[in-house]
Formats: sequence, C-alpha cells, structure tokens
Amino acid sequence: MADPDDLLAEDAPRWFQRALHTPFFDEYVDVNGVRIHYLAWGEPGRPGLVFVHGGAAHAHWWTHVAAAYARHYRVVAIDLSGHGDSDHRATYSLEQWADEVVAVARDAEIEGRPVVVGHSMGGFVTIATAAIHPDDLAGVIVVDSPVTQVDHEVGAYQAGQAFGIPKVYPSREDALARFRTVPPQRNYLPYVIHHVARRSLHAVDGGWSWKFDHNLFSAFTGHIRTVAVPYLPQVRCRFALLRAEYGLVTPDIGESMYEMLGRAAPVVEIPEAGHHGMLDQPLVLTTAIRTLLADWDHSMPRARPQLD
Repeated sequence: MADPDDLLAEDAPRWFQRALHTPFFDEYVDVNGVRIHYLAWGEPGRPGLVFVHGGAAHAHWWTHVAAAYARHYRVVAIDLSGHGDSDHRATYSLEQWADEVVAVARDAEIEGRPVVVGHSMGGFVTIATAAIHPDDLAGVIVVDSPVTQVDHEVGAYQAGQAFGIPKVYPSREDALARFRTVPPQRNYLPYVIHHVARRSLHAVDGGWSWKFDHNLFSAFTGHIRTVAVPYLPQVRCRFALLRAEYGLVTPDIGESMYEMLGRAAPVVEIPEAGHHGMLDQPLVLTTAIRTLLADWDHSMPRARPQLD
C-alpha cells in the first residue's frame, strides 16, 4: 500500500499523489526455486499490463506510471530476480528473466494474454519473452532499449562497474544523497526521484545499501546491446518502440530495429525525454502507452515477413 515516505515531497502534483495513493498489493511467486516479488493494481480477471524495470532498478520505478491504468486493467510490475524485493540467484540470464515475466503474468490472474512494457534492460527481457513465449503475450512496448550490433565487446565486468558494487552507508540519508541513474540525464522530477530512491534501499548490517545484486550482470558476457539481437526478428506479437529524444536509441538504431521487425512496428519518439523517461517525462510516456493500447484494441496488426 502507499508508503508515507513516498509522499514527503511538497511539490508533488496531484496526479502523482493520486498514483501513489492507488491501492496495490505486494505479491510473490516461486520461479525455479527463487521467490519473485511483484506489485499488483486493479481487479483480477481484467486484461493485463506487465511492467518490467531496467538493470539495477526495481518495480517501483513504474509505480507512478502503472497506477494510472488500474481502473481498466489488471496491472503488475515485476522485480526481476536480483532486483528490488525479489530473491537473488547464483547466476542470471535473459531467458530466466523472461520465464519470470511469464510466471508473474500467470500468477496475477490476468484475463487473456497481457501486454508487456519493458524499459532499458527490461526491454531486452521483454523482447526475449515475446520470442521465447510467443503464445503468452498479446503485445510488447519497449522503452528506449537499444538493440544493435556493436564493433567491440564490453563484458559483464564493465557493465557491473557502471553501477558499482553496492556500498553500505551509515544512514538512509547518506545513501539517498548518493542515488544516481546510469546513464545520467539532464532532467529529473525531484518528487519521482525521491520515491524511486527510497524504494531502492534496504537496511543491512552496518547501515543501508542498494537492493540490487551486483552479480546480476553475469547475464551479459558480451555487450549488453547485443543480447536481444537474436530475439528481435522472432517477435510475432504486436510491437512498439518508444524512443527517448535524448536517450540511447538513436534515430539510426531505431531505424535498424524497425528493419529487423520487418518494417511493421511503430517507432515513436518521446519528446524531451532522457533514457529514463519515467523520471523526467512520465505523463508523456503514460500517454504514449495509453495511445498504443487504444489503437491495438481497435485495429488489426500488419502482417510481417515470415522467418526462413
């Protein structure tokens, strides 16, 4: 349910306050021996939306966006293993995370097949989920996830170093003062950062630390941007790419992904958004998702070329 800590920002607008006051429940499901946590809004038995966070993030990055759909959908936001309030694994993989997304969708009592929305690394997970479990999803919306070949390799070690090994801080306030996004961006809404940062911490011996497992980057042996390249052409459900104007999916990468999808999926730019669109342009992002869902409810998908 709503956490009073989330509501401390005096400048938070009414839409944000409403979102954080929207009732939700903390749920858990076992996936291959690991307890996976997710948030759930709305009535069971409705059409479903599943939100997937990025690397080293957690379900509450989506709270102020996901809650907006609770009146009409069964909405869930997952903590992938190694993130948030889910348990950790000895090793991680894109395919294991895809299984977790499907398991959560099934456990959440969604009517029919859900639409999955994934951000950044969560977009790679979402693409893999659609390819590996083609009968389980109605559509996917990928938010600023650059799927592309690269000229050099950056292994799991370098990816982990971008976030750093989680440190222990003597107080919650000390830790919050160190909260940063990877990559950084020009603008953030302070009340959203306040909410996300507080949900990113947990008490440990000696103080406070970040919840994510530094070893989660073992999922990537090469450059993270290449991990979903084999899966993208295999996606056969509805697909849309939301590209942040100041994000990681450049116009060239967006065009390349459009080609890999058989030129049959929309690529839409989110104006003024950095890579973490829910942190600087959440209402624009919410509207873009809502528009896609409305269109998909009233249109037929364009046929794509069949794989050889």
